[in-house]
Amino acid sequence: MTRYIFVTGGVVSSLGKGIISASIGKLLQARGYTITIQKIDPYINIDPGTLNPYEHGECYVTVDGTETDLDLGHYERFTGIRTTQANSVTTGKIYKTVIDKERHGDYLGKTIQVVPHITDEIKHRIMQNNDVDFVIQEIGGTIGDIEAAPFLEAIRQLKWELGNRAVSVHLTYIPYLKAADELKTKPTQHSVKELQAAGIQPDVLVLRTEKHLSDGVRQKVASFCNVDLECVVQSEDLPSIYEVPVNMQRQGLDAALLRKFGLPVGEIPKMEGWHRFLELQRTATKEVHVGLVGKYDLQDAYKSIRESLILAGIYNHVKVKIDFINSENITKEKVTEQLSGVAGILVCPGFGQRGIEGKIIAVEYARVNNLPAFGVCLGMQMMVIEFARNVLGYKDANSSEMADTPHNVIDMMEEQKTITNLGGTMRLGAYSCNLREGSRVAEIYGTPQISERHRHRYEFNNLYKDEYEKNGMKCVGVNPESDLVEIVEIPSHRWFVGTQFHPEYSSTVLHPHPLFMSFIKETSKGL
Repeated sequence: MTRYIFVTGGVVSSLGKGIISASIGKLLQARGYTITIQKIDPYINIDPGTLNPYEHGECYVTVDGTETDLDLGHYERFTGIRTTQANSVTTGKIYKTVIDKERHGDYLGKTIQVVPHITDEIKHRIMQNNDVDFVIQEIGGTIGDIEAAPFLEAIRQLKWELGNRAVSVHLTYIPYLKAADELKTKPTQHSVKELQAAGIQPDVLVLRTEKHLSDGVRQKVASFCNVDLECVVQSEDLPSIYEVPVNMQRQGLDAALLRKFGLPVGEIPKMEGWHRFLELQRTATKEVHVGLVGKYDLQDAYKSIRESLILAGIYNHVKVKIDFINSENITKEKVTEQLSGVAGILVCPGFGQRGIEGKIIAVEYARVNNLPAFGVCLGMQMMVIEFARNVLGYKDANSSEMADTPHNVIDMMEEQKTITNLGGTMRLGAYSCNLREGSRVAEIYGTPQISERHRHRYEFNNLYKDEYEKNGMKCVGVNPESDLVEIVEIPSHRWFVGTQFHPEYSSTVLHPHPLFMSFIKETSKGL
């Protein structure tokens, strides 16, 4: 029987519910259970696909082409599961489904209400993930948020209906007041009371803290919040998010959950692969600086790329230091100075015209100076445009997304041009790609065919393909169905690869992506 773990947060946002949810999933996997993790976001947008990264961070894409919250990236990196649309629920999706049903007449003329119609749809979305041993639900936002109320009501009902097949984990914050030199538990007590007022008694408390909590503090929280002491664990600030599962295991979080479900605990799993990874992380002391060329000066905007670089560095025995370089500030006069401290650049994905000229200047610098360069999605398109301008001689070369030009080396596919709905022209999800025998990328992947995830609407213009090939930029990855170019490389360069897809979505803790591994290996030569 599938069991359900509901993860909520209180006191403040950004406590790390996604990391805790992913850690719980990892620990249960280590005990031999199958798991999946679902993110519930209370915003009214259908998905984050049209949200500015400054609003919501990175938009993460699942294998089936669903645009989702960045926490799904944590789920996949920690556990190795492959998420789909079933792993992402928003208020927008819930209300749209219910309204569509009402318009269709499915409710037979009844008055549609939050309870039971909205809550029933929420429960349906939660319960559809029933082919695994455990489903972990992370509820976005903070207890007390108005928009989360229908989700809390649905959880209250499910806890009542499922009995010991449902457990509530509440993540709260224990602040440290420097002036008083004290850790304060009152915010956590109020947060738990707020949850209890919604009809939910937490079974497990995870206390985020910047200072180590004594047993006395934990006992106080347990006593005032009606939670067993063994079910009160602390999540201290750690040097790396990847140490969180081990820290949770050390405190018996997985054992406490199993006892709550009435399941046997057994021996503590060794998690040898994970511990090997952490040991590599601890011993990687040599630093390599990689320039992240993009326009969003926000860590979460390129979260999966950052984590993929860091993971590849650990397995290459180096510590990757990411230097963000705002492409809006890059100029021909300053580019030498701006890129002087990096061993390679990664040109970031994105949409829109802002900052693209700076990206093109950075690409030219890397190509001319034999600096390792990795272009992802829009980054690959900037590589193609730069080559057209400075090698093929088309000074007005551009993407039809950015300008009306006779040399649109990046263009929209013909069948997409009549679609007007925002997002409707997007190429989303996993697509196959055939790799050219003897190419650098074929050697890196070690296989002639791959499948990678996409999120874009403009493509390499095949009308120019032969010209690129003759002049040294090879189109070495092609989709077998559409003949669209997925990968370009310059074989004569140290490392110059652009991918139309997003390889960062496929990189995990135990299986870092081969392209990132190869890129970091090249940038760290000579250290």
